[in-house]
Amino acid sequence: MTDTFDDCLACNLASGRIPLPGGLIHETGAWRVEHCVGPLGLGTLIVKPARHVTAVADLSGQEASELGPLLVRTSGIVRELTAADQVYNCLWSHAGGIPVHLHYVIQGVTKEQTERFGAAGPGLQMAMFTNGTTPGAQEIEETAGTARRLFAAQ
Repeated sequence: MTDTFDDCLACNLASGRIPLPGGLIHETGAWRVEHCVGPLGLGTLIVKPARHVTAVADLSGQEASELGPLLVRTSGIVRELTAADQVYNCLWSHAGGIPVHLHYVIQGVTKEQTERFGAAGPGLQMAMFTNGTTPGAQEIEETAGTARRLFAAQ
C-alpha cells in the first residue's frame, strides 16, 4: 500500500497498525476488500482503494477500471453471505465533516433488519449506528473466510 497516512483509520487497518478483524479478504491491483469494523452487520464488506485517496475524481485510471467489476463481484458475494433481499453499495468518504479515505460499504440488507429497525437505506444505517451492535471477532473471522473462498471460486 502506498501513500498511507498515520491518522487514517482505513490506512491503519490496511497496514496492520490497528487490528483488522477477518484480515484482508481480497485484493486487486488497486483495491482491497475487508470486513466492516462498524455496526452495519455481519457480512458487510468494505471496498477501498489500496492507496490513500479521498475523492472519486482523484482515482487513477487503474483504480477506476477495476472499481465497477469489483463492486459487482463483492455485491454478489455479500448477497450470498447474508441471504440479503437487497445489497446496498454506499460511498463513504467523510468523518467529522472532513474528507477521509474513500470506501464503499457493501451491505446486505434483509427484510428482518428493515422491520426490526423500522427503516431502510440511510435511515437503516443510522439506526444500526445508533444501536451500536458490532459482530464478534469469531463471527467476522468465519465470514471473512467464507468470503475469501467465494472470491477464489470466481
